[in-house]
Amino acid sequence: MASVMEGVNQRTQLAGHNRLELLLFRLNGKQRFGINVFKVQEVIQCPPLTRVPKSHSMVRGVAHMRGKTIPVLDLSAAIGGRPLADCAGCYVIITEYNRSVQGFLVGGVERIINMKWQDILPPPKGSGANSYMTAVTNLDGELVEIIDVEKVLAEVSGIKMEVSQALVQDSAGKQANRNVLVVDDSGVARKQVARTLEQIGIACTVANDGREALEQLQRWAAEGAPITERLLMVISDIEMPEMDGYTLTTEIRRDERLKDLRVLLHSSLSGVFNTALVKKVGADQFLPKFSADELAKAVLGYLKAAA
Repeated sequence: MASVMEGVNQRTQLAGHNRLELLLFRLNGKQRFGINVFKVQEVIQCPPLTRVPKSHSMVRGVAHMRGKTIPVLDLSAAIGGRPLADCAGCYVIITEYNRSVQGFLVGGVERIINMKWQDILPPPKGSGANSYMTAVTNLDGELVEIIDVEKVLAEVSGIKMEVSQALVQDSAGKQANRNVLVVDDSGVARKQVARTLEQIGIACTVANDGREALEQLQRWAAEGAPITERLLMVISDIEMPEMDGYTLTTEIRRDERLKDLRVLLHSSLSGVFNTALVKKVGADQFLPKFSADELAKAVLGYLKAAA
């Protein structure tokens, strides 16, 4: 498996060109799943796991690696499937999401594929609100499911969504009916951002991916009024089906009607992406997910600047 992961760091040039690479894996059965290589640190044969008393039922144990203790989650059980039976025959995908490192126990790992984001599609409409799919793609005539890992982690570890009272008080009277466009393919992430904005008195419009967001911005711009009078800013995820956040930012900067919009890229790609890319595409700021206070501070900073 080391050969499969060799050169992951060199693949970062794909970002910014509306492309990604997926590591394909299986849980129980033949269904294929995918995870963005950007978030993968390494893949290993499952090591001995130490059970932790009173831990979440989805946590199979912790692995001790290179002086670190890493929780290992049974990804099959976490999305409502059968728990993986034999850890010894499984693999662990070590990932970094939302400022934390964790391992996902999977049944088997296949290979890495290079994809265009426009070939990564939203989940089927009938999948429902409780689905753990954030996107799907087709490979060799089979559907590959991309799991909403942010939803899994929110259910296992919990995410604090309360803004501190000091920031709530600081926001009082400063909103001036400003609106924010929130762009994210994860329903959990959209709710986290919307809840944060609500607490500091700011309304938001949501879009599920970069293409939907760009089309909405273009419709608003076509109405004639300066876009900055309608919107304070755009808060966008990076990884999204059809159009990623890098490409969305690039398109905003190319459009004379939109180019002055403030863009904050808000992603779980903490610690593993090339920060130079954020500047290259013209984003104003990058903020790793998820801290309600940090997000509120950033938005209030833009409010003060706009005032």
